[in-house]
Amino acid sequence: MEQHMLIRHYSERTITSYLCSIGQLSRFCNLPPGRIRTTQFKDYLHHLIVKEHCSFSRINQNISAWKILQQDVLGREYRLIQIKRPRREKKLPQVLSEDEAIRLCNSPRNSKHRVLLNLAYATGLRRNELLTMRPRCIDRQRGVIRVTGKGNKQREIPLPATVLQMLEAYFRAYRPRVYLFEGYVPGKAYSASSLTWIIKGNAARAGIKKNVSPHILRHSFATHMLERGVNLKRLQLLMGHNSMKTTSVYLHLADTGNSRLPDLTQVKEQEHGTDRE
Repeated sequence: MEQHMLIRHYSERTITSYLCSIGQLSRFCNLPPGRIRTTQFKDYLHHLIVKEHCSFSRINQNISAWKILQQDVLGREYRLIQIKRPRREKKLPQVLSEDEAIRLCNSPRNSKHRVLLNLAYATGLRRNELLTMRPRCIDRQRGVIRVTGKGNKQREIPLPATVLQMLEAYFRAYRPRVYLFEGYVPGKAYSASSLTWIIKGNAARAGIKKNVSPHILRHSFATHMLERGVNLKRLQLLMGHNSMKTTSVYLHLADTGNSRLPDLTQVKEQEHGTDRE
């Protein structure tokens, strides 16, 4: 299974997640993966939902791994054993106000943490994109950062001059070896749990009462960009979304109340003048 995913150029993180999903399924059924029937897989999904209260993402991940196992590895016709995916809950993401976002980014006493949060907010990077970022991805001459996102798709995001200056000072001070942000062990990237701790701890220090998560700065980036007038198509490219539908969620969060809507019941001045003539 791993070989098939490597050939199809799946990311290392996705390969690890899918192999872990199949391994847990095999242990639950006490059977080799190739001998697990569709009914048994459905029982496992039911267990994850009812007993472990797993998220939509976790269930979807298991179904994707099951599809690769059945279709690519075992050569079975997937439509005969296809599992329907659960309906995604349409919850709006939590976002910060611009003032809260700035307070959060400036609250760390640790200079590395301050640069980390400012970069996250200024670019809207995903958690994994931020943690696996390498110094060579920053183009100082052009003022952009090159990101390898989901599906190994690359995109470029402009860097504000202030953030670029912060990064240059940070690099001179810390000299990271492999990843842009490394932990206590040189050459080893920050863990997801470390990033969560940094965000939650500094949100509390900044007096932010909202339930913050590692993705809150990404959601805030998207919402504030819309509020500043960035169009939806450009925001889609910046966020690395495959579908405009995913990006359009932020339209429900952006406060565009300051932009006055035209009164469509009134005739334009020019047209009104023409009518009078």
